[in-house]
Amino acid sequence: MLAIDLTGKHALVAGVADDGGFGFAIAKALVLAGAKVSVATWPPALGIFKMMLERGKLDASLALPGGEKMAFAKIYPLDAEFDRLEDVPAELKDNRRYRDAGDFTIGGLAAAIEADGGVDIVVHSLANGSEVKKPLLETSRRGYLSAVSASAYSMVSMARHLGPVMRRNGAFVSLSYIAAERAVPGYGGGMSSAKAALESDTRLLAYEVGRAWGHRVNCISAGPYASRAASAIGFIDQMIDYARRNAPLPEPITAEEVASTAAFLCSPLASGITGTTVYVDKGYHAMGIAVDREGAAPAVAPAAAGGGGAS
Repeated sequence: MLAIDLTGKHALVAGVADDGGFGFAIAKALVLAGAKVSVATWPPALGIFKMMLERGKLDASLALPGGEKMAFAKIYPLDAEFDRLEDVPAELKDNRRYRDAGDFTIGGLAAAIEADGGVDIVVHSLANGSEVKKPLLETSRRGYLSAVSASAYSMVSMARHLGPVMRRNGAFVSLSYIAAERAVPGYGGGMSSAKAALESDTRLLAYEVGRAWGHRVNCISAGPYASRAASAIGFIDQMIDYARRNAPLPEPITAEEVASTAAFLCSPLASGITGTTVYVDKGYHAMGIAVDREGAAPAVAPAAAGGGGAS
């Protein structure tokens, strides 16, 4: 049987703060494939996430086949808008949610991982747009650049800092959305631009990272999903319903479908795949017309076999 086998691999999933998003589902899929998994969490959410784990609030989601429970090898603090501690404003360093977190920058994360023996897999499940509810024309320069910094440049920085501390033939995977290439009104604040940058950077990083360290770099463009973070957009349920009604496979995606794709891309089975954006959206990206709109002809079922008539 051909199976995804990540036995002996150490994976880092950056952007896990609860059990409701793609990051958590990917972490679980990697564990099921045999990997040891660590996660990186935004400092303001770190305390609550650890408390939920300690108090058993996430036990149902952590459950594995056979009665075991998933446990993270390490939980690192990470604010992906900063590369070095000296870049962090003093008021943020002194903030009660940050001051005891140590070096929570991408450079600090890389140093901590190197001290812990390195990794083989890095999953970038990070996105943030402070003005995501604003139309692009109303987005401030600061809001736009912040979205690109947190959601796209963070991947470049993670590749630069973590590439050297990953074992050769490692894998990077990031998460995107169809707004990178199609207009999605309401998905604002520079987030569509950030996703476009993320997918473009995937291609160039595949070359540079591949030549420098032998690692692969891929991206998953996932269909809309009601994670806690995505719910901040304000109309995620409508996005899911629209995609469902217009996709070739008229059903919502699941986090497990995205997670299984990520596990495949991180495995030796995908050793020849790099620089690619893989769609996990029930085929929605392939559509050129909204079939739920008036004027769109319904699909015609093929004639039954053996019932040929005059042509």
